[in-house]
Amino acid sequence: MLDHGGRLIAIVPAAEYRDGLPEGHHTTYDFLLGQAADVIRLDHVESDSEAHMDASVRMLTEADRLVAVWDGQPARGYGGTADVVVAARQRGLPVSVVWPDGARRD
Repeated sequence: MLDHGGRLIAIVPAAEYRDGLPEGHHTTYDFLLGQAADVIRLDHVESDSEAHMDASVRMLTEADRLVAVWDGQPARGYGGTADVVVAARQRGLPVSVVWPDGARRD
């Protein structure tokens, strides 16, 4: 997206978000955060389901459309993809669901 002139807005759900990522993802996270045209940091400290759902809701306020990679199944916990799709639809945001043939949920 960045290579094609797109603009990245990063929403960081919690102060401890990066610390909760696998060590091998830190470099990518830092790179993308550095490429962001805008970084929105939420007030949560702990990176938990509530923080993640709040970040998703904040993302929806920035979005024109939601493209969800989703198998159509209920969320496994609060803030899962199903919850975000419902929130987008409740706001009247157009939603496109993508689930490739043969893909499986772990």
